[in-house]
Amino acid sequence: MAPIVERFVSPGKGNGLRATARISRGQLVYSDRPLACCVSNKHSKEVCHHCFSRRETLLRCSQCKMARYCDATCQKQAWSGHKRECKCLCILLPRLPTDSVRLAARLIFALLSPRSCSSELYSLDEHESHLDLMSEQKKEGLCQLASMLELYIHHEVSNLTEEVTSALPPSCRDALSLIAKVTCNCFTISDGELQEIGVGLYPSLSLLNHDCRPNCVMVFEGTELQLRAIQDICPGDELTISYIETLSLTEDRQKQLEDQYHFLCHCQRCESSEEDGLMLSGEGEKCRLLKEALPRLEGLKAESNWEEMLEGCSHLLSAVKGDVPDENLYKLRITDMALDASVHLGRWEEALRYGVRTLPAYSRYYPDPHPVHGVQLMRVGKLQHHLECMEDALDTFKQAFTIMKLTHGEDHPMTTDLRMKMEECRSELDYKSSSKH
Repeated sequence: MAPIVERFVSPGKGNGLRATARISRGQLVYSDRPLACCVSNKHSKEVCHHCFSRRETLLRCSQCKMARYCDATCQKQAWSGHKRECKCLCILLPRLPTDSVRLAARLIFALLSPRSCSSELYSLDEHESHLDLMSEQKKEGLCQLASMLELYIHHEVSNLTEEVTSALPPSCRDALSLIAKVTCNCFTISDGELQEIGVGLYPSLSLLNHDCRPNCVMVFEGTELQLRAIQDICPGDELTISYIETLSLTEDRQKQLEDQYHFLCHCQRCESSEEDGLMLSGEGEKCRLLKEALPRLEGLKAESNWEEMLEGCSHLLSAVKGDVPDENLYKLRITDMALDASVHLGRWEEALRYGVRTLPAYSRYYPDPHPVHGVQLMRVGKLQHHLECMEDALDTFKQAFTIMKLTHGEDHPMTTDLRMKMEECRSELDYKSSSKH
């Protein structure tokens, strides 16, 4: 662990991480590889199960037919971690265990394998399961997952308490406790554009506490988690991240944090609730119309029914027009959905129109530097570039680069891609300028 951070007891929060030296915004605070990770089931056909890159064509494991790889090199490098999982998947086919069950199993297999000495600040044994705080309904759901875990690994680890006793810490030897720890402490692994692709366990980073306006963000490069400061941090200051998507009403954020992580947030943003008025602004009846339409549109998105989804979004946005401002939370979500659908359908002009409309709200709700704002600017810039609006594209890419060199770092593939896009724009503008003379 870098010497610029240390573990401490955070008042009212329990364990936490704080700075031991001054940290500048944009600085890489810490990077870590997962103790265990897996690609999400819903993305298993488009993401390499070793390096977590997105690919249009992937090699499939000839045995379990589930794991996929970029090439023979990735497949070979993944085999030591996949071989026990592969046997378990083959026995369970055509059924697939849930992401949390697969992650818990991969954790067990990783701990059963010889490994180098760990220098973690926070051990698996210290992770909270929060079983005592859970409702009976949630506990029942976890019991079902624990039973599935035991069934899934049965042929590879015939008795969870026997073979695993020496490998697993005492508080993790019970399947229910292990599943509870995994679900409470795992991180969603995302690609450079912040789209979910998998889940992983990064023990030391579980020390980070939540804030709805954090001073650090997490960005992934493959499965490596990079923690970067987005504010200047003084020695002794606590490092915080956001556990959830922060573009939500205070009440909804607090409910999600309590349901999923079992605490009530008392951060400055929650205490003031100042943004809620803007998020709910607009004519009441038309706001309700947008809010009530969201579940149906989200269902169409899950089904990849882009045509119907775009039609629904377009109709709603026309119906509310200027009666609901673009900063309204529900209007913003529907505008974003219209952007996604337009891109999938190859309707570039339409996509650009929707993308541009989201930018003032993104700037308002994601104070710079924030990776979500940077990625949205990059998306819009790519549409402008594709449609040959070079001056606009260059300006948008510059705004994105100013943010992402801090949130992703100068060497991240996304930042490198942005640099190349800016050069392309400059070259094309220079060519146009010279051809006029």
